[in-house]
Amino acid sequence: MRSWRRGMKEMDLILGPFADSEMGNLTPAELDDYEALLNENDQDLYPWVTARMAGRNPGPTPLVPILDRIAVFATERLRPKS
Repeated sequence: MRSWRRGMKEMDLILGPFADSEMGNLTPAELDDYEALLNENDQDLYPWVTARMAGRNPGPTPLVPILDRIAVFATERLRPKS
């Protein structure tokens, strides 16, 4: 629920589908990282994720692996289908 009710619609649309699709595939360590990520402000998370989608890498070092995974998921999800 925390992935879909962030307070910033853009983050709802990034984290909600990620959580629905990937939560069951995360390791316990990745779940801990995701929990830590959910404690961050949307105003910080949004530029971290969208910058990664564009090939840049901002954000706190401990969250880099989960941020990368979310960015890859979002990029694939938003890629036009041919």
